[in-house]
Amino acid sequence: MKFLFDLFPVILFFVAFKLGGIYVATGVAMGATIAQIGWLKVRRRKVDTMMWVSLGIIMVFGGATLLLHDESFIKWKPTILYWLFAVVLAASPLVSGKNLIRSMMNAQMQLPDAIWAKLNWAWAGFFFVMGFANLYIAFNYPTDIWVNFKLFGGTGLMVAFVIAQALYLARHIQDQDKTQS
Repeated sequence: MKFLFDLFPVILFFVAFKLGGIYVATGVAMGATIAQIGWLKVRRRKVDTMMWVSLGIIMVFGGATLLLHDESFIKWKPTILYWLFAVVLAASPLVSGKNLIRSMMNAQMQLPDAIWAKLNWAWAGFFFVMGFANLYIAFNYPTDIWVNFKLFGGTGLMVAFVIAQALYLARHIQDQDKTQS
């Protein structure tokens, strides 16, 4: 359910684009992100730091898109967000000694430090590549192709990456279960 909640602004952006174009879609995405955070606040739930960052980025790049009537700003938004994720994931173990992927997933599974490090770097690399993929599609194909990629391509690549990660982790979790028996 959280996955759909996180996709809420992207889904509304897609629908609004199909019905009203890029500028309507940009305004809808900005409003949807504000509504998403408002919903969490009303329900007294924690708003993740990355959701606040996403709000800031959509307001800046969406605002520039609407103010300057230039769709290239909104096309940069996913790349900036992906690259920010990549930098935070890559820098965190170096700067603070903390593996963020481990921090998020440690309660679900126990893995050796080397596997956590590989997983953290894999996610950083994935987000780095996704940023380039977004730019390539955004500036080499028509906007409607980019909008389709934003929802279906990005989500599909994320699901494929998570499945590949699960297959990789299953091997290490089973190995760990054997050593604990």
